[in-house]
Amino acid sequence: MNSLPELKDAFKQLIALPSISALEAEQDMSNHAVIELLQTWFSEMGFDCTVHTVADSRGKQNLVATIGSGKGGLLLAGHTDTVPFDEGRWSQSPFELTEKDNRWYGLGTCDMKGFFALIMEALKSIPLHELKRPLHIFASADEETTMNGAKAFADAKSIAPDYAIIGEPTSLKPVYMHKGHLAQGIRVIGRSGHSSDPARGLNAIEIMHQVVGQLMKLKQHLSENYREDAFSVPYPTMNFGHIHGGDAANRICGCCDLHLDIRPLPGMELADLELMVINYLSEINKQYPGSIEISTLYPGSESFAGKVDSYWTELVAEISNTQAEVVNYATEAPYIKQLGCQTLVMGPGSINQAHQPDEYIGLEYLTPTVELMKKLIYQACIK
Repeated sequence: MNSLPELKDAFKQLIALPSISALEAEQDMSNHAVIELLQTWFSEMGFDCTVHTVADSRGKQNLVATIGSGKGGLLLAGHTDTVPFDEGRWSQSPFELTEKDNRWYGLGTCDMKGFFALIMEALKSIPLHELKRPLHIFASADEETTMNGAKAFADAKSIAPDYAIIGEPTSLKPVYMHKGHLAQGIRVIGRSGHSSDPARGLNAIEIMHQVVGQLMKLKQHLSENYREDAFSVPYPTMNFGHIHGGDAANRICGCCDLHLDIRPLPGMELADLELMVINYLSEINKQYPGSIEISTLYPGSESFAGKVDSYWTELVAEISNTQAEVVNYATEAPYIKQLGCQTLVMGPGSINQAHQPDEYIGLEYLTPTVELMKKLIYQACIK
């Protein structure tokens, strides 16, 4: 394993390989170089590596690396992509690892390509020949957009670990539950005309006024009928984030758009929420046939719920000397959980750095993360 890089060089190599995910084709990038680098490293360590092309991903790839045999074991999971970066708002190149103020700056240091470098660093001092149960590493595509990589991995069910850790930046606190996310667009199509004769047109803004009224009733229904006290906001939220309609004061508005965001609690399926929106707007649709179009703005994320009193949650909380918690952002956890494993989200760095200019990981996280990974691998695969 002499050819394996030291930790800082491993970070540097990962950050130097752009792997931006975007729904728009012109911004979207391949992750092949990152997958190839990880495959080289883990193969060198004795892992059996398989690479799969992910459907509906513009040819991107997942990597599954496994060492050890038998049933159960541990899965360490992360994503190989990053979000786009804000041109001009970075103090240095997003693709060059920069050290200053006891931090490593770079796109993906925290969210979350750096996690793979830390796994490798932990593995260097683990007697892998002593594994009694398998250790799996999963590197996914398109987490930042469609989560199609994790969805394909879950559907394939190629492995069946007992436990899983997803290394998103949680400040090394185990997360056992999070909300989901649904973003919908509602378009009202009316008939434009001169404002002096309202009867000759159909004002889309006036119809949208009714739509908003019905959605406010749905918002109230959600807040009154669903609750999970573990969250700081214990009910599903609905936010009206964007509205636009019309082009002049003296014209009847012919089209009006509304964008809304719903954050469901665990146990609430996105498909059921979509149906609720349709049902609440059905009477308006009957009154103005064909005037309301409902669309998904971008792929949603399911909610996730593990158990705070499960063996794995309690063990990881004890080893990390922190309390398990819940968060409001979404991860690949609901899909990883479909493998039948007790699943937690836990990794180095703060979520406050994710998706931000001058993204960084504090150097104070490096050694604790390596030591924590070593302890978890020992508990799940060797003990």
